[in-house]
Amino acid sequence: MQILFTSRDPDAREMRDITQRRLRFVLRRLAWLVPQATVRLTDVNGPRGGLDKQCQVELETVGRGRVVVASVAADWRVAIDTALARAARLLERIRTRRTASRRARPRLVESET
Repeated sequence: MQILFTSRDPDAREMRDITQRRLRFVLRRLAWLVPQATVRLTDVNGPRGGLDKQCQVELETVGRGRVVVASVAADWRVAIDTALARAARLLERIRTRRTASRRARPRLVESET
């Protein structure tokens, strides 16, 4: 899985290694479904503070296209962990739907007796 990381905030750039490790850990079972992931960290309000740390995770999935999940929190780690948890749940739902549609449904055959 290729991971792209973008951020203009100097504090967020320090989170690059942590973010990549967390992403690989969270998606370890579903990595086959995601060839490329992009993580964007932005400080929405700038130096004013508040709930303004945004983590946006964009996943390029096999057979589903792009999936985008975002989270906003007061702390970088919380924003990252929340966005990654949402992404993992979404991918698990996609995988479940994909396997459910492949299963053959039993047909009811009426017999003439």
